[in-house]
Amino acid sequence: MKKQEPPYQLKHYLNSINHQKNDLMDSEDVFWEKNYPTFAVNRCIGSHSDSLFYANEMNRLHFLDKKLQYNFLLNSISKRKRFAPWLRAKEVENIGHVKEYYGYSNDKAKQALNVLTDDQIRIIKSKLIRGGKHGTGMDDRPNVRGGVG
Repeated sequence: MKKQEPPYQLKHYLNSINHQKNDLMDSEDVFWEKNYPTFAVNRCIGSHSDSLFYANEMNRLHFLDKKLQYNFLLNSISKRKRFAPWLRAKEVENIGHVKEYYGYSNDKAKQALNVLTDDQIRIIKSKLIRGGKHGTGMDDRPNVRGGVG
């Protein structure tokens, strides 16, 4: 027997907004609206250049009802398949180091992170250490006063 998938998953909302264009909240099931993850949907939608401004608008108008936010995205965003993996917090931190060290853009730094080892990233971080009155720049070791960076 096939395992049944639980309803109201993030992927259902994203598929509906991005490429299926069917209104999930138009049904009699009120839980589609109650379980709508506004932050997660906006974060996923915002990771694509053609839908970034729509996600930003919904972040700006976060106080609107979930159904209004969903309908805005459903009717504003063009039909297209959009897939992008989420960046982990460690990767986001390392992107800044790679960008500064090599002078790369965000996209090039993401590609470089796929190739660089943890030891190479540690070396890059150590080479970006700066001296000065208020600490060590991008280094994550505690400074003289006990704070970080």
